[in-house]
Amino acid sequence: MNRLSFDFTGANVLVTGGTSGIGHGIAAEFAKAGAAVTVTGTRESTTDYDDVDLGDFTYRQCHIQDAGSVDALAESLGELDILINNAGGPYPAGDEYDPDGYVASVTQNMLGPMRLTMRCHERLKASQAAGGASVVSVVSMSAFRSAIFVPGYGSSKMGLLSLTMNLSRRWADDGIRVNAIAPGLIDTRMTHPAMGIPEVMDVEIGFHTPLGRPGTPQDCAGATLFLCTDAASYITGSTIAVDGGYLTV
Repeated sequence: MNRLSFDFTGANVLVTGGTSGIGHGIAAEFAKAGAAVTVTGTRESTTDYDDVDLGDFTYRQCHIQDAGSVDALAESLGELDILINNAGGPYPAGDEYDPDGYVASVTQNMLGPMRLTMRCHERLKASQAAGGASVVSVVSMSAFRSAIFVPGYGSSKMGLLSLTMNLSRRWADDGIRVNAIAPGLIDTRMTHPAMGIPEVMDVEIGFHTPLGRPGTPQDCAGATLFLCTDAASYITGSTIAVDGGYLTV
């Protein structure tokens, strides 16, 4: 009862950063629903990942902060119906208050995904997917609230949110819907260090999250897959908060 299943049979999906965390959760759910899924990672091949099963996916190496690597990825693709911009993370070059660290974070978390999205335009435009082709970017609560330790990361996620709104208008006549999800605190390898600190969890979960638990990659996957279905064919330019109520506090 109250369970939703998806059917993406015949769909071609690209999930950047699909080797772990939220990206892997999204990619796995697309594959389970019948899609042909390509994931990207920074290592040379799947044999370099001994901590995750990538057997259901096609793998491409991509360094999202490197323009040449992004272009090579885009050129290697065939048909494409769905693009999930997930790759990224804070501190790519250390202190984000250092100008070089700030630029590195914005390059990795906003400029790289923007470049890839634009390079995929013609493939997405050619899609015959029910409800249209879809782009979904993974932003963050730092797009809405201050993130004092990672100003570059927060700026980049706010930039992706703005790009989502602008591209949704620019590509509306091309049959491409552009949306985003904004996760709260999600239980992934990246967040484990913070989740081991009681003082942090008391604030982030005890105070900021009314549902009283961290989210999971599967929570993010459900919202993402929905945005790519024909049931969401009248939704574009929107950002769904997958945050356990974080923005209400």
